Amino acid sequence: MADLSQVEQRMREDWNARAGEDAYYYVAFGRRDQADPEFDATGAEVVAGLEWELKRVPTAHPRSRRALEIGCGPGRLLRPMAKHFGEIHGVDVADAMIARARERLAGTPHAHAHVGSGSGLPQFADASFDYVYSFAVFQHIPSRDVVFNYLEETVRVLKPNGLVRAQLNGLPPEARVYDTWSGVRVTPGEVRDFCRVHGLLLLALEGQHTQYMWTTWHKPDASMQAAPLGQVRVRRITNADSSEPVAPASGRWASISVWIEGLPPMADLLSLDLRIDGHSANLTYLGRPEADGLRQLNAILPTGLSTGLNPVTLLWRGQALADSRLRIVPTPPPVPRVIEASDGVDLLSGRRVVSGSIKLFLEECAHPEQIEIRLNGEPQPHRDVFCTDPMPPRHEVNFRVPDHLPAGPLTLDLQYHARRFAPLHFELVRA
Repeated sequence: MADLSQVEQRMREDWNARAGEDAYYYVAFGRRDQADPEFDATGAEVVAGLEWELKRVPTAHPRSRRALEIGCGPGRLLRPMAKHFGEIHGVDVADAMIARARERLAGTPHAHAHVGSGSGLPQFADASFDYVYSFAVFQHIPSRDVVFNYLEETVRVLKPNGLVRAQLNGLPPEARVYDTWSGVRVTPGEVRDFCRVHGLLLLALEGQHTQYMWTTWHKPDASMQAAPLGQVRVRRITNADSSEPVAPASGRWASISVWIEGLPPMADLLSLDLRIDGHSANLTYLGRPEADGLRQLNAILPTGLSTGLNPVTLLWRGQALADSRLRIVPTPPPVPRVIEASDGVDLLSGRRVVSGSIKLFLEECAHPEQIEIRLNGEPQPHRDVFCTDPMPPRHEVNFRVPDHLPAGPLTLDLQYHARRFAPLHFELVRA
């Protein structure tokens, strides 16, 4: 195991420096010098996702529940999440971040911010939290030992029937150097193995092979393990992105939702197996029971399926539970498109370019390095291309605005093979 104290010290120094420079930017990296309302708004989508998964925690009065946030920074998520708990705690390695969090939480007496060790949770007792969550924290840790020590500590402080919702960096482990900004990567297989070893139910593993891979874990109690297996039925199968009862053989829409009745409480993504024409699908999400008792199981289809009606078999711990059928249709042609364009650094600036760079997000461009970029009619051959999600696929393209272009309007023209995109208009601001 690496010397954790050296890693902890490096993380503390670097994040204290970032907090001193511009804490809100380094937490949300949307814009420099954000005001409090704008900064808080950047966490709204994350909070909504955390609240959605919180519904899995057994019903109890909010005042009886305790939560913990790992890497709370200046309290962007702590404050809105506090309303769901009688007591909520946050830890962060940077004492400058915690000082800011305590100021912002002054009006929330049941929310507590602590300076953490940087690799563990020694100030908290075993089985003391109903909900532990973390966002955009582990992806900045340069040591695998630190990441997995935190995860083991998370299991220790979690109550039976408690829930973990955490975001990990799931990008391929190809970086040559890991630091306190671009941290280590964790594979889906490592998440599955961790849950097996620690007896956790794996309920979600979404955004696999992306920088924002989300996972949900449940620590089962004895009553769940003793529950008998009843009659299981597959009620319906739809496309995961619509209500249509079909899915293409491959591509961005090649994922399904299976609605299941009678699943045992101990069912999870590790114990279930969904086979389509004999091939196992990649399970990504198992929802909580709905009011009608159905549970939603999401899966990415295996490769090599033929079109037409394919047999579907649901297994639990190797035992076949239910059968159904799924209609597979031909894969539609890709539709290359720009889904977002903004300043390359200050994302909240939109089309107002203040950093001298432009960022594009492209979908369904298999070879984005072949795209032709012209800025005010001039070719821009130098760009940085990065795959952010292999499934649509989605790529991020960054390039600098040439120094000789003056402040004022910019017109960006893109062409990908025979497809010419509609012009994008920006305003260039020079300091």
